[in-house]
Amino acid sequence: MTRLPAPLTTRRSCLGWLALAALAGCADKAPSFRGIDVTGAGYGKALSLKDPDGRTRTLADFQGKAVLLFFGFTQCPDVCPTALLRAAEVRRLLGADGDRLQVLFVTLDPERDTPQVLREYTGAFDPGFLGLAGDLAETEQIAKEFRVYFKKVPTQSSYTIDHSAFTYLFDPAGQLRVLLKHEQTAQDYAADVRTVLSRA
Repeated sequence: MTRLPAPLTTRRSCLGWLALAALAGCADKAPSFRGIDVTGAGYGKALSLKDPDGRTRTLADFQGKAVLLFFGFTQCPDVCPTALLRAAEVRRLLGADGDRLQVLFVTLDPERDTPQVLREYTGAFDPGFLGLAGDLAETEQIAKEFRVYFKKVPTQSSYTIDHSAFTYLFDPAGQLRVLLKHEQTAQDYAADVRTVLSRA
């Protein structure tokens, strides 16, 4: 006599509970990032600067999109153009989701980075990238808010600016989630952008 039905039912029931438990575990699991997870950090919460059209922009303007935010200056010889070239590559890697990514470039050199200069500079990398600027006091304040190091360094004929080179990744709710290092690849950046977009 075959006694399969009862044990089979019990087994299926157990498997069902295990599957539900696994799904519940997945739902609660924190995302894994390739950059530094700074979810809940006490900095990088506020931004209010002008775009090249003179409109005041805040993080709320970009809700619904992931945001990559970088601080630099247009006469930067290497770090800044590398960062923006990589950001353009990230948009390409995202495919259709590239439209759900906003790249912001905040100048640390408002004396030389006029609205026209900022517009032409960011547009050279991607027409969708947006340059933001404040006056000197606002620049110092926003750098303090994001814990950005920068210092004007005299040269023979002018000056350059030493500055930190992290990129800040915000989720579509406008929350700072990840610090990405300059040494990381576009693939690393794209993976973390996909992660925050997938959990929106």
